[in-house]
Amino acid sequence: MMKKLLSSLFIMLALSSSSFATEIGTDAKLIYNEGVELYKLGEYERSMQAFRKATELDPNYIDAYYNLGTVLESLNQYREALTVFKQIIVRKPDDYEAVYKAAVLSMRLGENDKAKSYLAIIPNSASIASKAKELANKLQTDMQTIKAEEKAKQEEQTKIPQSNNVYNNLSSPTGLTTDSKGNLYVAGFSDNTIYKITPDGQKIVFLKDVRVNGPIGLAMDEKENLYIANYNNNNVLKVSSTSDVSVLIGNVQKPYSVHIDGNILYISSQGSNAVIKYILQ
Repeated sequence: MMKKLLSSLFIMLALSSSSFATEIGTDAKLIYNEGVELYKLGEYERSMQAFRKATELDPNYIDAYYNLGTVLESLNQYREALTVFKQIIVRKPDDYEAVYKAAVLSMRLGENDKAKSYLAIIPNSASIASKAKELANKLQTDMQTIKAEEKAKQEEQTKIPQSNNVYNNLSSPTGLTTDSKGNLYVAGFSDNTIYKITPDGQKIVFLKDVRVNGPIGLAMDEKENLYIANYNNNNVLKVSSTSDVSVLIGNVQKPYSVHIDGNILYISSQGSNAVIKYILQ
């Protein structure tokens, strides 16, 4: 499959290097190609609208996100472009070109610490590594120092500071639940992550998966299966006790809270002003 990528202010054709296993729908492809043609004509606003529509039709359309971000960057809309490139990173963490773009945009926004955090992700073996080194130099440092500092920062954050029995430094925490061992599970809404906090205060990333999108409510059954009200994806996820992730219930409009009573799972659907009763197997 060929993809048409925008590079700065010109168009280039390149073989798809995406390893994100998904089949793009025909409608999304047609809208995407329309966006490329509109860009060639200098119709930048309409081009962006087409790329946005392509991502709406297929939320995993990496090339459409990349081109949308590139157009926004070329128009100096750095904050909006950064948001788009973050969407790629969530879906494909090893897309180091997108990671590099996020670092560049963070620097342009004056957020040098965030730029360094992105650069720390890029391995020396990545094709973009030489550009990453150049950007590190612009930040008056080097990749080795950046990686060492980021590692030290992560080690400091491993144990959550507590004051008066309060767990701090959590990112947009929403739903909570516990298991039989006293572990606390916390839904991080803004970073689409489920954290586990052990009884001694260790913070662990329990789940980071592309299927998690806007988690809010959490519930744990007696078999220690975790249920997630996946607000932005309009579904409820199940994480088995063996860490298998699956969609338990689809087409739930804005699920907000989940609660378990015996073998019954209750879900509040904010989008349909209803409560759903689901019998667990």
